[in-house]
Amino acid sequence: MNTQDVANKWVQMCREGKNMECIEELYADHVVSKEMPGMPGEVITGKQNVWNKSKQWLDSVDDLHSSSVSEPVVAGNFFTAKMTFDCTFKEGGRQQMEELCVYEVKDGEIASEQYFYTL
Repeated sequence: MNTQDVANKWVQMCREGKNMECIEELYADHVVSKEMPGMPGEVITGKQNVWNKSKQWLDSVDDLHSSSVSEPVVAGNFFTAKMTFDCTFKEGGRQQMEELCVYEVKDGEIASEQYFYTL
């Protein structure tokens, strides 16, 4: 798959709520994940560790009221999309969040992801 194909599949799976399956199917074994500086799990490496981080986040959510994923924008081996969430966390209450997600694709797989959001 080329970058556009990976981006389209990523958007489709995220919109269908298949975030964990997306990691299993589209991510490289050696993927690098970056959160905002100072956040827990600021840099995570390896598909299983990224899967675990995502599962932990999903498990922290008590109720997902709504979410959205924009159409991807592709440039070379990179794509980006905006994600929004309105969710109630088990600890921390209800929050509305938006983030910009940037992905790098190598050999038809997501090799890195980085998230930008306001703390």
